[in-house]
Amino acid sequence: MDDSGHAGTPSGADALLAAACLALNPAAFGGVALRTDRDESCERWLALLRAWLPAHSRWRALPVHIDEERLLGGLDLALTLRSGRASYLPGLLAEALGGVVVIGSAERLPPRIAALIGVAMDDAAGDGFGLVALDGSRVATEQLPAMLAERLALQVDLRELRPEALGAERLSAAAIATARERFAHIGTPAAAMAALCTTALACGIDSMRVPLWALRVARGSAALAGRARIESTDLEAAARLVIAPRARIEPPAAAEAETEAQSDQASQAPAEAQSMPDDPGATVEEAADGQITDQVLAAARAAIPTQLLASLAAGHGVLRRSHASGRSGALVLHGRRGRPAGVRAGKPRMGARLNLVATLRTAAPWQRLRRAQQSQPPARVVVRVDDFRVTHYRQRSETATIFVLDASGSSALHRLAEIKGAVEVLLAECYVRRDQVAVIAFRGKRAELLLPPTRSLVRAKRSLAGAPGGGTTPLASGIDAARELAEQLRRRGLSPTLVLLTDGQANVGRDGTIGRERAQLDALRAARLLGAGQFRSLVIDTSPRPQPAARLLAESMRCRYLPLPYADARTLAGAVQSAQ
Repeated sequence: MDDSGHAGTPSGADALLAAACLALNPAAFGGVALRTDRDESCERWLALLRAWLPAHSRWRALPVHIDEERLLGGLDLALTLRSGRASYLPGLLAEALGGVVVIGSAERLPPRIAALIGVAMDDAAGDGFGLVALDGSRVATEQLPAMLAERLALQVDLRELRPEALGAERLSAAAIATARERFAHIGTPAAAMAALCTTALACGIDSMRVPLWALRVARGSAALAGRARIESTDLEAAARLVIAPRARIEPPAAAEAETEAQSDQASQAPAEAQSMPDDPGATVEEAADGQITDQVLAAARAAIPTQLLASLAAGHGVLRRSHASGRSGALVLHGRRGRPAGVRAGKPRMGARLNLVATLRTAAPWQRLRRAQQSQPPARVVVRVDDFRVTHYRQRSETATIFVLDASGSSALHRLAEIKGAVEVLLAECYVRRDQVAVIAFRGKRAELLLPPTRSLVRAKRSLAGAPGGGTTPLASGIDAARELAEQLRRRGLSPTLVLLTDGQANVGRDGTIGRERAQLDALRAARLLGAGQFRSLVIDTSPRPQPAARLLAESMRCRYLPLPYADARTLAGAVQSAQ
């Protein structure tokens, strides 16, 4: 197998090792998160896994939009009504015990279903199932639900891997069976656990599950190689498959780690203990603790995906799933419209819909008792008011983006042309998403609503092109006008997002009097009032150099602050889109 490749590029050996480890004991490893966009590579990997599992192992495919009853099992309504006693059907997870569950497009799994699967994995313990979560997301902000990602030991990226890399030196099912017996008897040196914990902390990982998963992968690697003890190569493989994909901060370079380790050991270890064994396959007991940690840390750093390493080096942190996509508003419960969001006890009134099947399921276990209590000839099904179940629905409210534009003299001098261009780009994006947009400009002594909430791109561009520039800066009036409009939209059931483009310099107060100190205080009061309303907001500092006034304004609004001193219209638009 070819293990070559640059930093962050997966190798066929690592992908095959992940499949082999999962085949040893699916429940012991939790499962694998498989990033893939090539059907052939994914199918070949799954075929290998299925061939290496024990004979007659269960293999179940779990659809993304599965309901709770099929997932966990539930009442067999027909049999219960016919027999008069409760009869239950097993769920898909119960059917997969001892085997593997495969979820396609797992990044789209509803949070509640992901939480139920996670709870089932915890409850099943050693007699549970392994999970293969196929992640086919094409944007960085889409990730597996955290409830599942936390419980999957292995993370493999097949997007850069050719299908041919998964066809060389295949392990046989007999060799996997032998390693399965050996896996339970492999010891755990204290130095190995210390090295994995230190590496996880150096990568900013604070979960105790991760080093435990990594230790199991190291034991699995040793068992598959026919060894009775863990070697440094096993720990390095565990760092690549478990720790590196979860890195949250950039770990120290190998030279820095080596310097720190040598300084820490100088007064504690003899000189001969500080020399690294020449044998790359040396056991953990043959190497000093600090030296084996350096090896594992270097392996983890080399395996961090290239794009993630660049992001960490820039201090941007780990990419996370956005809580709001910008193309849809907040989730709200509704009695009649939207997607089903569960069944609850209640009466079919005020437009609520009776869920007949759920009502019958609630009444079914009590039929024999209720029939015995009736003096008249019993009905076939006895339903009482307490059995009524209604369906609740959930839908996303419509989104409205309010652009609050500083058209005063200072802003017009510096950035008004770029600001108008950026807003036009954003208006076009909002039009594609069918969001409503509004434009408020403030200059002189007051704020003006240039464009009421609308979906018309032509009207939006026309109103923006005619916006004059120059004059004083009534910043407080602009923020107040934006808050009032946002409150009106919220009362109409929309989810408003405010984008304030300003340099943060105010010189006109709320009452129209000119005075910089009074105007700044009024602007901060207006910003705090807006922040108390908990609106989604963004402050973009459009001055040539970032200003403390604009940052303080964003803190008062409890929102994100973006200084963009050297940006064109397209860059400004991209910044707003990422913030949304």
